[in-house]
Amino acid sequence: MTTQRSIPHNNLKPNLIVIGNGMVGHHFLQQLVESGAAEQWQVTVFCEEPRPAYDRVHLSAWFNGSSADELAMGTPELYREWGISVRIGDKAVAIDRDQQQVTATRGEQLPYDRLVLATGSYPFVPPMPGHDRKHCLVYRTLDDLAQIRSAAEGASRGVVVGGGLLGLEAAKALHDLGLETHVVEFAPRLMAVQLDEDGGELLRRKISELGVQVHTGKATELIDDGEQHLHRMNFADGESLETDLILFSAGIRPQDELARTSGLEVGERGGIVIDSQCRTSDPNIYAIGECALWNGRIFGLVAPGYSMAKVAAAEINGEGAAFTGADMSTRLKLLGVDVGSIGDAQGHTPGALSYRYSDEAAQTYRRIVVSEDRKTLLGAVLVGDNSLYDTLLQYALNGIELPAQPESLILPQSDSTAPLLGPDALPAEAIICSCLNVSKGQICNAIDNGAMTVADVKEVTRAASGCGGCGALLKSVVDNELEKRGVEVCTDLCEHFAHTREELYHIVRIEGIRSFQELISKHGRGLGCEVCKPTVGSILASCWNELITKTEHIGLQDTNDTFMANMQKNGTYSVVPRVPGGEITPDKLIVIGQVAKKYNLYTKITGGQRVDLFGAQLHELPDIWQMLIDAGFETGHAYGKSLRTVKSCVGSTWCRFGVQDSAGMAVALENRYKGLRAPHKIKFAVSGCTRECAEAQSKDIGVIATENGWNLYVCGNGGMKPRHADLFATDLDDGSLVRYIDRILMFYIRTADRLQRTSVWMDNLEGGLNYLRDVVINDSLQLADELENQMQQVISTYQCEWKATLDDPEKLKRFRTFVNDDSNDPQIITIQQRSQPRPA
Repeated sequence: MTTQRSIPHNNLKPNLIVIGNGMVGHHFLQQLVESGAAEQWQVTVFCEEPRPAYDRVHLSAWFNGSSADELAMGTPELYREWGISVRIGDKAVAIDRDQQQVTATRGEQLPYDRLVLATGSYPFVPPMPGHDRKHCLVYRTLDDLAQIRSAAEGASRGVVVGGGLLGLEAAKALHDLGLETHVVEFAPRLMAVQLDEDGGELLRRKISELGVQVHTGKATELIDDGEQHLHRMNFADGESLETDLILFSAGIRPQDELARTSGLEVGERGGIVIDSQCRTSDPNIYAIGECALWNGRIFGLVAPGYSMAKVAAAEINGEGAAFTGADMSTRLKLLGVDVGSIGDAQGHTPGALSYRYSDEAAQTYRRIVVSEDRKTLLGAVLVGDNSLYDTLLQYALNGIELPAQPESLILPQSDSTAPLLGPDALPAEAIICSCLNVSKGQICNAIDNGAMTVADVKEVTRAASGCGGCGALLKSVVDNELEKRGVEVCTDLCEHFAHTREELYHIVRIEGIRSFQELISKHGRGLGCEVCKPTVGSILASCWNELITKTEHIGLQDTNDTFMANMQKNGTYSVVPRVPGGEITPDKLIVIGQVAKKYNLYTKITGGQRVDLFGAQLHELPDIWQMLIDAGFETGHAYGKSLRTVKSCVGSTWCRFGVQDSAGMAVALENRYKGLRAPHKIKFAVSGCTRECAEAQSKDIGVIATENGWNLYVCGNGGMKPRHADLFATDLDDGSLVRYIDRILMFYIRTADRLQRTSVWMDNLEGGLNYLRDVVINDSLQLADELENQMQQVISTYQCEWKATLDDPEKLKRFRTFVNDDSNDPQIITIQQRSQPRPA
């Protein structure tokens, strides 16, 4: 029997209880704190999950290496700093509205003066027989993802039930886990809510080309035992599909159980009824996010939830506010395919007219829906290219009058094409950041109040801190507004150079400058700093490929480049020899083991198919390098902003699914580009078929084999903000593949900003992917020969930096822990863990 005990009111402050600590619940708390209202309340939060709020929008990043900590939005430390009590892992099980008390899992009764329900939603699982079998899962929380990964370990095929936004995100997760992936959708097309028939068909075709099989118009009646796989899905049309793993992602349902049992008004099909102030039928209780029903509608996106959170916080703070609905337009990348949907994408408005543009060669589709008088944009559909999304969204949201020929907005660029909307064309009420409902007027106010940079504006308004998709538009508005106020928008690299990185690159290349001292004496001032020195060092290495250990270059390098090894937290270094394509002989494996054993190093297989040796002291590095070089190894450049690895599967040489020799291509590419210095690190991968075991679509350069050659993907990345690579060209022969990669990399090196990933670089190019294709494939700038020749110069002048150092007694003098003593550093202490050394 559970014992109930009441927790008394705080005598000084009224009690505010928030049930739910998802993204919307966290945003509500943030609004309270930023407005100062949190100080007026004793705030208690129920967080049912075992961790505080995290970013569900980027949940799939977990499969690409992002940790739960990296996805975290709230932490216990942050909530303590805010003065808010968060009960992690505790659930509210009842609400007594008469006594104004909430009962917790353990029977405690907490009083409230105001209560906010931010309970969110739960995945809908169709109630067909067999839906609760083993490895029939949902895709909603981090714990769900852990179960999916565990279930995928012994599986070869997975099926997602549901072809909407969440379903295709779930399909990406299964695809990234290496499973043969299928999507089963009841509707006749994918994303039936957001896309029209043509857009849905193109999305289906593009996704199918990536190896995900799509089955539309399928109703599952029964799940029972399969013959070749764990399950068999039996469809109403008599067909069936076997699979080892099923993910249900067929929509959401509002989590309104607490509201129902407490007698609050709920909708006929679920959802807690709220008014425009987010109040429920009880004036002391508010509901926000996916659990709330406003005007008969549930909003399944985070941006409307944020707007509700802001309104509820304002109301509780005694300020007037109202929720008046939300724009449900979406822009996203599904399995690497750009998809955009704006407003009335289906054209349901009476009298609406449509314009369509389809390019089957480029696999892009655009449709706009306009009013009967052709003056107002009502909606749009984009598949394959989202470059026009921002412009079309602003036309739709702000009622900006369309050009005389509305079709010019979606036709290929020409002299008669309507210009893209500039910042000046946007009214003050134009929403720049949909996630946080930040208008152009708010951005202008922030600038008027002293914000002088994009970073300043972000800090004040929080624009671009949600999904980040409005970042480019935000910068455009900020720069434009600063210029209008007479503020020069500075693009200087630093105080020592009144040039951008790209300008410095061209100066170095054209004038043949070979040292930092020569460059700063001719085109800069002062002595240089931690910004310009490594930037110029990278430019010099990219242009002339001289050893970074030359006397005139060594002062430009950071610690890792200086000692050609990665410094670790205890002052030791890690050593990573190059293993092209992950292919290694038994003899070389033995040598790595001998090195690790001799120097008591911790060893780990990296994500790029190499072996990392941790724990080497500075004076040991040359001896370790010598053993490795004697065995045929070279430096792996794991310490540099350069080519890191080319990951590969075994391809057609061993795998029964492989259609090309991916391992051979990976080795060739890694040997070609090894040592190439760039603005940021570069990673490649080569997969032997569309099963994509090498994960090529998450790399800067990804290559996937086809029956007719190679598909080339560009500008993807993992890390904190993963980005799928874009399909650049298809069915390339070996020669064309290498030429295109040469041109892409050299164009990136000469035009990117400092420390800019290829993904950000391409997104910032005016025209994006299409512009890059034009430069590389069509040679629109007539640079192809020059770019290839510059790449060949880098390739032909390659030297192993480890070997060059070993051959130079003067360079070896830097590798001393103590000047007059070869003994180990006694302050470096290790302990054993899992039979290997680690820092104490």
